[in-house]
Amino acid sequence: MSDIHSDISHDQHAVRRQKLAELRAAGFDPFRANVAPTHFSGEALKAYVDGQDNTVPVTVAGRLVVMRDMGKSQFVKILDQQGQIQLYVKKDVVGDAAYAVFKTLDLGDIIGAKGTLFKTKTGEVTVRVEGYTLVAKALRPLPEKWHGLSDPEQVYRQRYLDLIVNAESRSRLMLRSRIVSHIRRFLEDQKFIEVETPVLESVEGGAAARPFVTHHNALGVDFHLRIATELRLKRLLVGGYDRVFEIGRIFRNEGVSRKHNPEFTMLEVYQAYSDYRGMMTLIKDLLTTLCLDVLGTSEIKHAASGQMINFGGPWREVKYKDLIRTETGDPQWFERSKAEKLAGAEKIGVPANPGWAEFEITNEIFSKKIEPSLIQPTFVTHLPKELCPLAKLTPDDPTTLDVFELCIGGMEIAPAYSEQNDPDVQRAMFEAQAGEEKQNIDQDFLLALEHGMPPAGGMGVGIDRLCILLTGAESIRDVILFPQLRPADKP
Repeated sequence: MSDIHSDISHDQHAVRRQKLAELRAAGFDPFRANVAPTHFSGEALKAYVDGQDNTVPVTVAGRLVVMRDMGKSQFVKILDQQGQIQLYVKKDVVGDAAYAVFKTLDLGDIIGAKGTLFKTKTGEVTVRVEGYTLVAKALRPLPEKWHGLSDPEQVYRQRYLDLIVNAESRSRLMLRSRIVSHIRRFLEDQKFIEVETPVLESVEGGAAARPFVTHHNALGVDFHLRIATELRLKRLLVGGYDRVFEIGRIFRNEGVSRKHNPEFTMLEVYQAYSDYRGMMTLIKDLLTTLCLDVLGTSEIKHAASGQMINFGGPWREVKYKDLIRTETGDPQWFERSKAEKLAGAEKIGVPANPGWAEFEITNEIFSKKIEPSLIQPTFVTHLPKELCPLAKLTPDDPTTLDVFELCIGGMEIAPAYSEQNDPDVQRAMFEAQAGEEKQNIDQDFLLALEHGMPPAGGMGVGIDRLCILLTGAESIRDVILFPQLRPADKP
């Protein structure tokens, strides 16, 4: 904000403070007042009966966002959870004293109002106010009408202002809540049980990621903020929870990008007596019904490419190795030496680190060249065994796993596995991944497996990425109410 705008804001703050002092001196404290709304704005608009002005009584409440003074009357609009509704406040209806106070109100003040519904000459359903109550005086002004919140940092730091003045942000973040609600209902209808597992873990597991570390003073030990919920949820499979899910916060001490935030929301779901193909059916049914029920369509526009993504049509299924062979133009890619793979990656514009393992070179090609091109729903199956130690090997190709990554809109949306339930194989895969750091192996999870875990399909769904896709957002920060930021220089 410029110095001029800062000065204006400071002056308005002083004026509003003075108004509050005058209200209190007159014996009225707006922060002690209360109202009992009978309708949200959207409900009130729907309650109007055509041709029956002033027959439907309502009480509404919200923040003043539009004010038009017409002398002895005012048209104003208030904003609540469902949107805006217009109020008509007339001096000879509310009384001289109440109207005089109303004229001193400012944009941003929060009021309650009761009255009846009518339709204006322009056809707008409006509340004819019979009485109102100021319930919260806004001591600081809203962002200017025409400039709004133009600074992205301010949008994220002062999200409450963004929600007031930016209808697009408000709609997008409201839609996120509806998406999560639908996911819960869908899984519960499929007889899944929602659970909660610990955020603090003594051994991080379930993913290859750097954890955040915190210290527990009373116990005198360090804990990690969880990087996945997988190993806890699979313990529940051992315990007899045959269909279980958690929508939980995950923490990974890694970089930030358009698709990454250090704190994010993940759905993990596990179904006993199933496999990765059972998860294919589950995620397709989930996303298809979600689009129809929440968005009202099976097609959405991909913001980056402009393509229409069709959730209602056939979903492509293709093996990881086939995609790599096609992208590199080399049918013998997986038989090549490391030096040949380094050269092949360089040839197609994917620089690779000579210190990487062969599977990492190959996966860099997938991440940089192939995944961004997968706009339509695509199940990429049978990934290299090195990428996940928690899945079953493919019976006819022990170099790959019975897994898929669902890619839509150029992003991985949902990985899924046929879960490894052989405790001896699981131990060997953990040890191969851990190398020298055997203390990082979750021994209690291996103990649980030795008690017997049924075969199962398991899947993770990145809720934030899904919301990016379905809302057309540009960044993960746009679908998280309060994304992580560096501390501000000034409060």
